[in-house]
Amino acid sequence: MKINLARHYGMCFGVRDALRSAHEHAAERKITVLGQLVHNPVVQEQLEQLGVAGGRLDDIGSATTEDVLITAHGAADRDRKRWAEAGFRVNDTTCPLVKKAHSALAQLVARGFFPVVIGQRDHVEVRGLVGDFPEAAVVESFRDIVRLPRRVKLGIVSQTTQPIDHVERLVRQIERCHPGVEVEFKDTVCQPTKDRQRALEELCAENEVVIVVGGANSNNTAQLARSVERLGARAYHVTRAEEIDPRWLRGVENVGVTAGTSTLDESVQQVFGRLKEIAAKQSDTITKRLKTLAGV
Repeated sequence: MKINLARHYGMCFGVRDALRSAHEHAAERKITVLGQLVHNPVVQEQLEQLGVAGGRLDDIGSATTEDVLITAHGAADRDRKRWAEAGFRVNDTTCPLVKKAHSALAQLVARGFFPVVIGQRDHVEVRGLVGDFPEAAVVESFRDIVRLPRRVKLGIVSQTTQPIDHVERLVRQIERCHPGVEVEFKDTVCQPTKDRQRALEELCAENEVVIVVGGANSNNTAQLARSVERLGARAYHVTRAEEIDPRWLRGVENVGVTAGTSTLDESVQQVFGRLKEIAAKQSDTITKRLKTLAGV
């Protein structure tokens, strides 16, 4: 069995910087992370071992330290202000590309466009994007498009980890369903997400099975797993190497490995090592069977 890593995979610079910042703050003073720094249980366990406390962005009373940290997914400006006015020192690890999405939406609103965000309604990044614009609409599917309010101008941005083809398809549907409306779309899907999606297409063309590594509640990891199935390969979404079942790989000649943007490099390497172990055992089994058939 041949094991192939995607050309682009794993932790992006925004998540890596957020993680580094959290470690540096934890080394200097006690700190509370307002939510999950990234959607990955392995990262969460590491932070807990460092003594990092957990809190909720929407609950001032949930913080147990004077220093609080905004996660890589970002937050609404009104939430930052609320925490600062309550006397907390607010440290911000928002990904620069998420900040870019916030800026794009604010500029559209300033120009008179009604704000529309394509993404998962309950995702922390989307809640942050619409947090300063209570009237904003969130579009996940075609059903949301037909419910959009009648406005002369619609300004659209996207959650940074959405598949770009899905986003562009929804934008076209919005234009068709709202003839005569001025629609302006700002592409805020981040480049690391696009790179990983493009690399996945190459991986699926060459491998019948793809192992996708990342947290179960990581949006971009789940999107990768769904894309694998759409591209015709068989997907298995795992968080840790020990979750891999050798039965998944019986008779498989080529297996690919990719990972979401919140996945640690060490998690990917452990998965790669586990697959090598499985491949070696398969090889030994085949060799023994051949010897038996040959009467050796």
